[in-house]
Amino acid sequence: MRPNNLRLQTFLFLSTCAFLLPQALSSFQTDRSSSKPNTAPPDLPSGKRMFQRHCSLCHGIDGKGGRGPDLNRAQLFHAPDDNALKSVISDGIPPEMPDGWFFSEEEVEDIAAYVRSLGRIPTEPLRGDPKRGAVAFSKNACGGCHLFAAAGFPYGPELTDIANRRSPAYVRNAILAPAERLPEGFLFVRAITASGKSIEGIRLNEDTFSVQIKDATGNFHSFRKQDLKELQKLRGQTPMPSYKTILSPAELEDLIAYLFSTRAAQ
Repeated sequence: MRPNNLRLQTFLFLSTCAFLLPQALSSFQTDRSSSKPNTAPPDLPSGKRMFQRHCSLCHGIDGKGGRGPDLNRAQLFHAPDDNALKSVISDGIPPEMPDGWFFSEEEVEDIAAYVRSLGRIPTEPLRGDPKRGAVAFSKNACGGCHLFAAAGFPYGPELTDIANRRSPAYVRNAILAPAERLPEGFLFVRAITASGKSIEGIRLNEDTFSVQIKDATGNFHSFRKQDLKELQKLRGQTPMPSYKTILSPAELEDLIAYLFSTRAAQ
């Protein structure tokens, strides 16, 4: 290669670098500045809109609870601080609460700020008397199916932390119309053996080949499906009766006050 051509190519290369380097540095600085953490305050109206769109189905349009717990309290069981609350929103609580993988960091902050604002809304007042509610709990043999405060029998869902998971309105409706408030994943089944014996209970586990059932006496049964004459899935049914005609309105409120008596200590 001739020396003149070499000098010319070297000059062109250096000129190109001199032109592109400032642009590259500017772009790098822009990228760095855009990666800085967001210091803007949370947008409560935006958080409210996203909460109502994505969270209200379980927690209620005003955060007073439903399938999920009520959020109108200063202390949340699964979110003792803001970082934990944002983690719950992002990661969910398997299997009941789905994760919010589709939320950006800013949206998570907005929702968390709105949820915290709900803690300043007064909780639903409890009209009953917890002491009379304890009598109603015992009188109606609720402990025959439910554990509460380390007492009772674990056939149905445990109620010890019911104040963390549900609202008083939800529990009231579940007592009056239990088949309309079945827990997520709950299934009442009836297995009929080859000899014709019928066993009813709550499904604990099921796969392609087998099913495990817990009956009302607390006994566990495991069956291979091929050995059963029939496996009936009693969807929408529950062994718990409706207490609409069993409890008076006052007894119902007393029972709810008893079930939520642990809330004040949290």
